[in-house]
Amino acid sequence: MYFPVGFALMASLVAVFMDLSLGKVRNWWICILWTAGMIYQMLVGGWWGVGYFMAGSLFPIAVLYPLFRFRMLGPGDIKLFSALGGVMGVGAVGTCMAISFLCGGVLSLVILLFYGNFCSRLRYFTDYIHNSIRSKKIMPYYVAGNGVENIHFTVPVLMGVVLYAGGLY
Repeated sequence: MYFPVGFALMASLVAVFMDLSLGKVRNWWICILWTAGMIYQMLVGGWWGVGYFMAGSLFPIAVLYPLFRFRMLGPGDIKLFSALGGVMGVGAVGTCMAISFLCGGVLSLVILLFYGNFCSRLRYFTDYIHNSIRSKKIMPYYVAGNGVENIHFTVPVLMGVVLYAGGLY
């Protein structure tokens, strides 16, 4: 039980530092996490562990793909959830994802209220939905750059992992 908690904390903490300093979570880090997670699961559960790893790793990719497709969530965030899921399992990573989105929503709301651009962001969202329906095309939602509304989602992921480490779920 200690390895999954330590693994999740270390993995997400390094991912936050990468994301804040480089603007992305590097693939080599994700590959290290996947490899370590697979080895751990094989040592703990043998071939059943491989199945546990695969289910936990593939679950976030399957669930979060639509958000990636609409450019609402970056691939690094999904791969981080995937690496965490390989060790935490489907149930825990599903809860972690839900809590991370809740933390991200609260963080975004605080930022929007603090900077006073809540109405303009709400208008941007409704315009995006309207234009997507009207054009019947998938357009990127994310606006590139370092706008205040573009949060680094690895931070809410870390918040969700800290709650996991604290025994909330």
